[in-house]
Amino acid sequence: MSAESTVKDYLMLHFIVLIWGFTAILGLLISIPSLEVVFYRTLIASSLLGLLFFIKKKSIRLSRKELLKIVGTGCIISLHWILFFWAARVSTASVCLAGMATTSLWTAFVEPFANKSKVKPFEIFLGLMVISGLYVIFRFELNYWLGLLMAVGSAFLSAVFTVINGRLTKRHSPYVLTLYEMMGACLFTVLLMGLYVLVFPQAVLDLIPVGMDWFWLFLLGGICTVYAFSVSVELMRRITAFAVNLTINLEPVYGIILAVLIFGEKEQMSGGFYLGTLIILVSVLIYPVYNFYQKKKARGNNLLRA
Repeated sequence: MSAESTVKDYLMLHFIVLIWGFTAILGLLISIPSLEVVFYRTLIASSLLGLLFFIKKKSIRLSRKELLKIVGTGCIISLHWILFFWAARVSTASVCLAGMATTSLWTAFVEPFANKSKVKPFEIFLGLMVISGLYVIFRFELNYWLGLLMAVGSAFLSAVFTVINGRLTKRHSPYVLTLYEMMGACLFTVLLMGLYVLVFPQAVLDLIPVGMDWFWLFLLGGICTVYAFSVSVELMRRITAFAVNLTINLEPVYGIILAVLIFGEKEQMSGGFYLGTLIILVSVLIYPVYNFYQKKKARGNNLLRA
């Protein structure tokens, strides 16, 4: 691979991460509630992917057992997105993204639990760093405690489905996975809407987007979901996992910068918020670097033994 193509790949990766950082802002630009936003996002994404498979005439058949696992994962993704957009609504995009910055650290704890392995002491240390960062944010931005808690919950769900997808991608095409996960997420939002109306008979669902909503929804479902995912999968074939993970951790940074540029004073937070966010981001960025050098050290030791 030439140096020029490598630079292009890295620039494209940063562009994809920038798109993902823009999703919280889209959640604020769209006027309909969070549940309805996720319904349209997953409906548009699954429809576009279904159309793509139909045009290419590729098989998407799976066994019932595997299909249920994938659709179930889609339900987790749906809850993750609902909490994500809701967090931005009850607080700010910046607060939401600060909470979402904990995803990598949640993954560091969820993955060993799923694989029945021990959590490393260094990961516990990083987890404590994240907690200290959240404490600083809570202390200075007490008015946004609910949004921050929702965002942290969303980050936890993101870690759970990422670990599950790590296993599923070894057996299935990422595109087939995404299609059925989006379908599962869409169906789950429909069930939640039915449950919501049942529990709150006076409630009225807002299922009619107005004005620019349709444009933002297609941007969310088409560009931020289908396009960003397909390009990221392609880039992962040429860029190391370490570089990809390190770059993805910059998503909250890009998102907060975009939020301040777009919404101005509404997104201006206290110095304590930025200090807490910085503590979280430092811990998140340290983790892949530490992991990379530990693996490199282990490979070196194995070579010496050989």
